Amino acid sequence: MNNKLFAQMRAASRNLVKKPPLDTNKVIQDALKNASAMTQAAQAQMSGFSQANGMQHLRTPSEVPDMLAELSRTFGHGGAAANEPAVLLPGTFSDGSFSNRAGTRSYKLYVPSSYQADKPAALVVMLHGCTQDPDDFASGTQMNALAEETGCLVVYPAQSRQANSSRCWNWFSDVDQKRDQGEPSIIAGITREIMDRHSIDPAQVYVAGLSAGGAMATIMGTLYPELYAAVGVHSGLPYASAHDLPSALAAMQGQLQRQNKPGKAIPIIVFHGDQDHTVHPTNGDELMVHARDAAAIMAVEPGRVPDGHTYTRTMHKHADGKVHGEHWVIHGAGHAWSGGSARGSYTDGKGPDASREMLRFFATHR
Repeated sequence: MNNKLFAQMRAASRNLVKKPPLDTNKVIQDALKNASAMTQAAQAQMSGFSQANGMQHLRTPSEVPDMLAELSRTFGHGGAAANEPAVLLPGTFSDGSFSNRAGTRSYKLYVPSSYQADKPAALVVMLHGCTQDPDDFASGTQMNALAEETGCLVVYPAQSRQANSSRCWNWFSDVDQKRDQGEPSIIAGITREIMDRHSIDPAQVYVAGLSAGGAMATIMGTLYPELYAAVGVHSGLPYASAHDLPSALAAMQGQLQRQNKPGKAIPIIVFHGDQDHTVHPTNGDELMVHARDAAAIMAVEPGRVPDGHTYTRTMHKHADGKVHGEHWVIHGAGHAWSGGSARGSYTDGKGPDASREMLRFFATHR
């Protein structure tokens, strides 16, 4: 890869801290234009650079422009949802907005028809992936329909195009990995606002997300263990797995550096396809480290969805048998929400049903 492209990559990394995300995205896009003209000799140079910097798992030099494209979308989300009719539900799906010193974000809140102000309910915070929005994510995960079944409320914070032109949560930005700063402070603020305005059981508040949203869900659970009782991560990354553009690329490809994680081991359920070429499945393994270390018993259960995917479910249990962590590896699945509806983007209807399993896991943790 030529020197100009590397200079642009470094500039993008510096801009994550010094300039707004829109400026950084422009640098990345400029780098992509330059990358399209790479020669065979430049590719050989990139191969040497990757090995010298311990990035042996980068797929091939010729695929580096594709990986940059993935990061410029931050998780490679592109395409459109299937054109299917929307499902009408009896609850309310309303708009809201929250602001603090870190900025303003809108959100959508689903309140099931069974909600009663005198009966505290559970709350699930759902963080969408890149290029998605609350409506798309709600349609794909079918979480609102499950809220009708279980009686929980579901809130979908929305990333803004001003904060990231591809609507990616900025999981790889240093300020967005700190408690009471950046995007974590906004998401926590939205959570508390819903708790203040509705009858929510504070012991039953959970956070989950897909891809960039999954990485941010990990951040939220790590930074606010007193707020969230458990975390669900689909195709995401561990806390502090990146701090700039090059480290984000490396982390997405499975080049992870073990971090000294703050706080205690929080209950977590993780889903990851073993054919995910956007976020390497190694990230799912790393997400389970704390749960594995805190557990006394490990149980492995293979399974198959009728006419769908096979999977391996690994459970990490305490001595009393309570499951502290679950890791679902979905065989043959890529970078998409397992068991989701084609009405939303980035879903795989062959299952297992990640939404239902997450709610089942959440219900066991208070």
